[in-house]
Amino acid sequence: MSCRILNIADEQEWIKSAQWLKNRDEPDPEVEKSVQAIISRVREEGDDALVDFCRQYDCPDFEPPLLVSRHDIALAAASVSVESREQISAAAANIRAFHQAQVEQSWFITRPDGSILGQRVVPVDSVGLYVPGGKGGNTPLISSLLMNAIPAQVAGVQRIAICTPPRKDGTLNPYILAAAHLLDIDEVYRVGGAWSIAALCYGTSSIKKTDVIAGPGNIHVATAKRLLQGIVGIDMVAGPSEVLIIADSSANPAWVAADMLSQAEHDVLASSICITDDAKLAEQTGKELEKQLKDLPRAGIARASLDNWGCIAIAPNLGVSIDIANFVAPEHLEICTRDPWGVLPHIRHAGAIFLGQHSPEPVGDYYAGPNHVLPTLGTARFSSALSVATFCKKSSIIAASKAFLRQNAAVIASLARMEGLEAHARSVEARGKSKLYS
Repeated sequence: MSCRILNIADEQEWIKSAQWLKNRDEPDPEVEKSVQAIISRVREEGDDALVDFCRQYDCPDFEPPLLVSRHDIALAAASVSVESREQISAAAANIRAFHQAQVEQSWFITRPDGSILGQRVVPVDSVGLYVPGGKGGNTPLISSLLMNAIPAQVAGVQRIAICTPPRKDGTLNPYILAAAHLLDIDEVYRVGGAWSIAALCYGTSSIKKTDVIAGPGNIHVATAKRLLQGIVGIDMVAGPSEVLIIADSSANPAWVAADMLSQAEHDVLASSICITDDAKLAEQTGKELEKQLKDLPRAGIARASLDNWGCIAIAPNLGVSIDIANFVAPEHLEICTRDPWGVLPHIRHAGAIFLGQHSPEPVGDYYAGPNHVLPTLGTARFSSALSVATFCKKSSIIAASKAFLRQNAAVIASLARMEGLEAHARSVEARGKSKLYS
């Protein structure tokens, strides 16, 4: 059996028995040390450091320029089949339609005294997107490009720069370039790793600095984003992928197993958990995992993931299953029950919620429209999916009227003096001494 099976009486027993999950998020001080050194080199040496890192880690014979020409982007897009381009375009349309519904408008209110108050929503000026190239550049994360770039475009960001690592021959995967072309993005750089994050943060002679950096990456990329947060805005620091499935006796064990494996094949640190109140389903799902693992191309990764971080837990009832799900606060939550909509009101913490037997997690990963950049490692308790808001900022608008200040100056000044800020008080009182207020 590749996945532990536990009998859980209640949420507290889960907390005691699931200590094995804690080690997934332990930071590696050696990684932080090496990433800090990379950041320092990029700040000091700029493009020279980027080229050197590309030669060390991606392409031994790498030569500038870093920027891919518009001509080469168009050629790569043309090399991709019409069918593939249509499929990418269809996914992009669904993602765009969903995110257009997220757009927030600026707003203003007028008080009876004539004061105007409001909030102005504007996009950031520039965004840097990291797009992993995948293994040797042969498994490009096209969906990540779409999921990050489209919300930024919907927000109204004028400049979007993409960094993605070159393949061994110095080229980029044509599917990444085709997706960029279909989105009308022409600022694409052949550079990846933590060094590209530093470049997007601080800028080099080839890559201008950006205001927000978004996109998934390996532990070094994630660490670079974490270290630079505050100097530059970031989407989130994402951990390993995870799914939790709430299932009852109506669930199909073959489908549940397939959904668990769809996460397990991501990474040896990915976590796939099923909580069910049906012992028979638990047993059948375990057997299906073994059966489906046999011919899975990434079986080694999936098996390691299930061995270390996977679990099928048998709960006494659906209520306990829900309690455990809320405690875990998973990145992806599938509700495979007779009445998933009846369960939904009881769910408080999850990055994305998939309702019903026909909503496997990959539907959200690629095509439905909601964003697949989601909080992991329990951070769904306080954070949300990447959205249009990730690429916007809000400014408060205050236009006080003469009547408002005349009426409230004394109170404001008094509050300022409570805090020992005399100049604040005098700033307000100075208006009262003006002839404008006589």
